[in-house]
Amino acid sequence: MPTACGWRSRNGSRGKGRRSRRPWRRSSARCSRPSATPPRSRRSCRSATKRSTSSTRSARSAAQRILQEVAFVVRAGRATLLVHDPERRVLSLVAAQGMDPKAVDPIEVDDPSSVSARVFREMRIIGYDPTDPHAQNPGSPAGRTYKGKAFLSVPVLYAAPGGAVKPIGVINLTDRLGEDAFTAGDRKLVAAIANQIGAAIENANLVARDQSQQRLHREMELARDLQVKLLPLPRVVGERVDLAVRCRQAESVGGDFYNLLNLREDRLGVMIGDVTSHGFGAALIMALVMAASGIHAESAETPGEVLERIERSLTEELARTEMFLTLFYGLVAPDAGRIVYANAGHAHAFLVSARTGETTRLEATRPPLGAPGAGRDRVVTCEQKETLLCLFTDGVAEAEGERGGRFGEERVLGHVARLRDRSAREILDAVFADLAAFTGGAPPADDRTVLILRM
Repeated sequence: MPTACGWRSRNGSRGKGRRSRRPWRRSSARCSRPSATPPRSRRSCRSATKRSTSSTRSARSAAQRILQEVAFVVRAGRATLLVHDPERRVLSLVAAQGMDPKAVDPIEVDDPSSVSARVFREMRIIGYDPTDPHAQNPGSPAGRTYKGKAFLSVPVLYAAPGGAVKPIGVINLTDRLGEDAFTAGDRKLVAAIANQIGAAIENANLVARDQSQQRLHREMELARDLQVKLLPLPRVVGERVDLAVRCRQAESVGGDFYNLLNLREDRLGVMIGDVTSHGFGAALIMALVMAASGIHAESAETPGEVLERIERSLTEELARTEMFLTLFYGLVAPDAGRIVYANAGHAHAFLVSARTGETTRLEATRPPLGAPGAGRDRVVTCEQKETLLCLFTDGVAEAEGERGGRFGEERVLGHVARLRDRSAREILDAVFADLAAFTGGAPPADDRTVLILRM
């Protein structure tokens, strides 16, 4: 295999690739002419390139058609088109002519012994004419030289309007039919066609990325609809308490969530959580917590036990995604004005006296779920009648203002204290109205969730 041109067989041999007999029978007849390739054939190659690059057929089909025409016009027995895969940092085969595509392995762009990799890196043409006694084979001195007749390796380049030129891939042409080498005219023609291929490949990539983004957007919207449906409405608690809650997501699918649970003995379970991420991963964690909390809240004896069971349910998923989540869960006895809670690292949990406006922070009783060092927690009981429970997430406290600064938890608590004789819905509306004015209506950088409950 001509590794000087970047081709390498899977078994390491350098034997010539399998040829397709029928096309080259036709080529040999034409190539017996003593003169160079006629201008008409070159025009045919250019027009074929334009037809292929502008058609709606697949990129691979177009690339194969172009490469076949190029190889025919410049009388190359074998040809390959390699395209850069930026994620893997390799040149991968897209089209081949006169050889078995299965015999061509991807080439690392940093390979010092590959001419294709060198052409790609240096963005310049490299060729070899064995009939020239002064010509030097650019292959590796370690024995990986090309032993064929002649070869031409041309970079496929693309430059966006006003942008810098960047390499897209490489065209390799070898085994020229006849005794002569590739001419200066061949180099010019292939370079021009390579530029057209570069534009076609880049346009195809842009279309593919746009289509992928559209599909992702539709999937995210569907996931968002599902996530919103998982969040319970305040009316699930009936008229037992005055409760209002709102969740505004930064992305189509977010990491904030809450849950409201009607439990035995007239108790109400109130939960708020914040996953340390966004997107599908965070949505999956959120859905798992919602399901697990509904299962364990009824049977567990304490809020701390509920959190422990939820964490056990999420152990594998949290480890795999390297996420963790803050989670507050409280058991509210509305008639007694009592709340028993467990707090896994959720910073923004408060009780506000409806009589005095005095604020009490409900401190964390354990680390976030999934964080190292999570151990046994302690359960705290707070008893105070005529109290407002105020829970919110980082996206509210850390919201950046239009003129700088952060919204801060004091601003949220100020609204709760000032409007403590109003309904929970009125307090919630005031917080979000002030938040919108503070940020200038800018889209949120993080999810924002606020829950107000009057006991």
